[in-house]
Amino acid sequence: MRLPRPRLSYRRGLRTRITFAFAIGGLLLASTISFATLALARQNLLNERDETAFSVFANNGRRVRNELTSETDDEGRRAIVERLRQTSGTFPLLRVGDEWTSADPLVFNQQTVPASLLELVESGTPAKMRAAIGDSTAIVSAVPIPGPPTDAIYFEAAPLDDIEETLDTLAFILFGVAAVATMFAAAFGWWAAGRLLNPLFKVRTAAESLAAGALDTRLTPPEDADLASLTASFNEMARALEERIARDARFASEVSHELRSPLMTLTASVEVLYNMADELGERGRTALDLLSDDISRFRRLVEDLLEINRYDVGTADLQAEEVHIVEFVQHAIFQFGLDSTAVVDFEAAAGMASTVILADKRRLGRVVSNLVENASKYGDGEVRVVLDRHDGLVRLGVEDNGPGVVPEERQLIFDRFHRGRAGGRRGRDSGSGLGLALVAEHVGLHGGRVWVEPRPGSTRGARFVVELPVTEPERTLAP
Repeated sequence: MRLPRPRLSYRRGLRTRITFAFAIGGLLLASTISFATLALARQNLLNERDETAFSVFANNGRRVRNELTSETDDEGRRAIVERLRQTSGTFPLLRVGDEWTSADPLVFNQQTVPASLLELVESGTPAKMRAAIGDSTAIVSAVPIPGPPTDAIYFEAAPLDDIEETLDTLAFILFGVAAVATMFAAAFGWWAAGRLLNPLFKVRTAAESLAAGALDTRLTPPEDADLASLTASFNEMARALEERIARDARFASEVSHELRSPLMTLTASVEVLYNMADELGERGRTALDLLSDDISRFRRLVEDLLEINRYDVGTADLQAEEVHIVEFVQHAIFQFGLDSTAVVDFEAAAGMASTVILADKRRLGRVVSNLVENASKYGDGEVRVVLDRHDGLVRLGVEDNGPGVVPEERQLIFDRFHRGRAGGRRGRDSGSGLGLALVAEHVGLHGGRVWVEPRPGSTRGARFVVELPVTEPERTLAP
């Protein structure tokens, strides 16, 4: 048994991931080059400074050996180290016996000499090392000066402050270059991803058009051979889907037309039986009523299927004419009341008596009758129809006092053959699930929209809202 793979709550888009990969690659490459450059520069600068410091140290050591004698006192030794500092810019330190003489005792003195370096020199071995002198780093060199005329040790510290400043400046420049390179790589990745994914964007757009009902959508074959196969596969899929839907629509149309003749025969037969109702017993009349109701439902289903089929095959057209919406809705409610005992309250906003819209009377009448019928059938018989105008749009609201529509079904309820979870509670006549689907199709053909929401100011009930554009009077009512 294979376990389902866990799904991440958030996944970045492909273009974002490609851009991120380019940015990471650019950052790694720029960082690697920067660190390598900084390491090589540091090594070269330190090697060069080592050579320079050793050369200066060797010259200074020879001068100390030549100038130092057994008669040289403290003043003489101080004069020697002062001259050395002035000529070389380093920090000389001279030890003769137990006496230490420094050109700058605050910077380089007996306490700052590394113990390991002093141990090596005292054993008679010249040595040098990098050590911390105060707050800076320096190359400290030392050499013994044996007698006669006197035994001494000469120390010299060559500071590396200028090299550290140079390396810090170089590191800052390389960091800026790495940042710019990373941004450039990210920008290039975004551009390249756009170029690479552009065919996929076209496929996505075509797929969305196909899903929206534009079954004739096709992709133009590109020059790239690899992408041409994808385009050909998509076009073949779209063609097969279009043919399949066309076959299904033709099948539904033919079946619906074929059902009309037996329906007419059955309807006529039922009328004949109703004329003979007095001769039937009570059970016979009950069976006749049930048969009549089922035939009515069957006839309504066939008519709805034929109407749906017109939308599927693209033959549904709008026979638009000027409609005074208030009078039209009142008339539709009156016609509904002839076949129903439900009480429908109607309310129109002030100033709407002259409101005119362009509408197909047959289709708009079906919209009003379907919504009012649903509200009376599933809303405990209490129906309220409200008509108002808002921002150049007419809104028709049909309210009921039923159980309402749960949020999960407020979009699905307009799908074909969807009756919702409340379908099982609606008694024997639960409908076919095509009424609201036709309402959505009719309203969409008029350029409007329809939705369902909770009934305002109540904990029960639902409110179906139809929104249609208003026709400007100066363009439609001119004599």
